[in-house]
Order: sequence, then C-alpha cells, then structure tokens
Amino acid sequence: MELRNLGKTGLRVSTLGFGCGNVGGLMVRGTPADQERAVARAMELGINYFDTAPSYGNGESERNLGRVIKTLRPDVLVGTKFRIEPTERGRVSEAVTASLEASLRRLGMDWVDLLQLHNPISPDARGGLAVGTVLDHVVPALEGIRPQGKIRFFGITALGDTAAVQRVIAARVLDTAQACYNLLNPSAGAGVPRGFPAQDFAGLLDRAREAAVGVIGIRVLAAGALSGVETRHAVAVPSVDPIASGPNYGADVRMAGRFEALVREGHAGSLIEAALRFAIASDAVSTVLVGYSSLDHLEYAAACVNKGPLPASALGRLPALWQAVADEAR
Repeated sequence: MELRNLGKTGLRVSTLGFGCGNVGGLMVRGTPADQERAVARAMELGINYFDTAPSYGNGESERNLGRVIKTLRPDVLVGTKFRIEPTERGRVSEAVTASLEASLRRLGMDWVDLLQLHNPISPDARGGLAVGTVLDHVVPALEGIRPQGKIRFFGITALGDTAAVQRVIAARVLDTAQACYNLLNPSAGAGVPRGFPAQDFAGLLDRAREAAVGVIGIRVLAAGALSGVETRHAVAVPSVDPIASGPNYGADVRMAGRFEALVREGHAGSLIEAALRFAIASDAVSTVLVGYSSLDHLEYAAACVNKGPLPASALGRLPALWQAVADEAR
C-alpha cells in the first residue's frame, strides 16, 4: 500500500484508510470476530489510518475499535472527532476537553494521533459553527490540549459553507481537513460545469495544499451510491443522506450510472474501482476513507487502490461526463 505525506504533520498515511463510521457499519454493528479479522487484515494490507467519532453508533465505533486495538496492539494511527453543541458555544474549551476524555475512555487509549472538529462551518452561528468561533475558540482549545500529550495533531471536517471552510483552511492553523471528494461531486479538486447539481467546494484541495493541510478524502464512494446499486449490505446503515451531492441516495445512484462509461470503455473494472482510483488521482489527497461492511469490501477496496490512480485517458473523459450530468440537471 502506497504511503503519502499527511500535510505538514510528518506522518505517512496509507492511501486507503479504514473508516469506522455508521454508513458501512462494520465497526458499529459487525460481530466482534468480524471486526477483529477486518482490522488485522487491514494491517496486513498496509492500511495504517483508522478514523472514528463519538457519533458513530453513539460511541460503539470507538468502543469496538478500542477493544480490537487492545487485542491486536497494532502500530496504527487513530483519529477521532468532537462536536460543539449549541449549548456549549460559551464554553468551547471545556466541551472539547470533555469530548476528548470520553473518546479516550471508550478507545482505551491515553492519546490519539488526530482530533477533528465534526461541526459544519458557517459564516455565522446559523447553519453551523461560525468561522470566528472556530478560529478564536476551537483552535486555541486544541492548541492548549496538545502540550498535554493527548493529541498529536488536529483538523476539521471541511463541510458547511464553502467560503467559510476555505477561510479556516487559509488561516494555516490546521493540520488536516476531511474533504468530500468523489465522481458525483469533484468540485473540491476539479472545475465543474455551470449548473452542476452539487455544492461547489471551489478547489478546496488546492487551498489545502497551499496551506500544507493534509487532506483526508471522505464520501469517496458517496456512501455506497457509486456502487451503482441501491441495495445496501445488512451491516450498513439502512438509509443514508447524501453529503454535497444529490437530493437523496436514489438520485445519487442514478447519477452514478453516468460513470459506467469508464467501465464500458475499459478504464476500470467496475464503478467502485473507477471511483476509488479517481479519488486518489489528486496528489493533494493524502488518504481516502472507505466505510466497510464486510471483509470482502475491505479486500476489494485495497485491490482497487493498489492499481493506482485512474489513467490520464480516463481522467480526460470525465469533463464530458460531468457536463452530461449538468445538462441533465437543467
């Protein structure tokens, strides 16, 4: 598995990461034996970054990951998150500390490699956490925690208002940003045609590169829609809301069908392969997270990523496919 630099942190992370979230569900609803087998196999495959959060299964993801880590004692990197609730905005530092301490207890760890803000970011307090709150309160709180040895690095989930997110990244105070980047919404890394039916992240990957912020790609399979089928695995969350793409999961699946052209033309063996290899084609992306439902999902994702980025011929086809999506949306 290829390793890439994670921004300015000095860490080297596997191109494919292990998402422990609710969407894939393995680390939330899987059996303990399946969870242990998957983490052990991930290590064998060279995967070294595991991403969780308190909100994944109301703490079950952290507890299960912690149990498996205690058993296997792997040499891996672990990231978790925290969320500032509306009632906590007057005591941000205390809220961050309390959330981190609770996460460490569930994980059974003394520290984590990465702690990330999980709130969407907005210009003001409406619709998310205001830019001013992030820069004036959240960042100082994290900088105050770091000398205690309980976190090594910190970052954000780069969702919310595009301009607000980019303001935070441009401040050059972050180590990482989780960016939504996939075939259904490539705007974080590629220009999209007028009328494209998704939030415009306006070249977020370039802004992160300029600020030496490590990018963790999320929703690279659009929560499974880029499999091209609506049927979901028994362990996966039964229904899922898109992030920054279509109005619903079914619409995302239908849009994904546009990109089957990459398979028909021989650029990739499957739509999933095309999606994964597209996501790692940007050198601004350090690692991409996939939420697994089974060991087979893990094996296939690793095999796809190990083929490397999509070739130039495939990438050259994408503008026309994105234009077709925009035309259909009008």
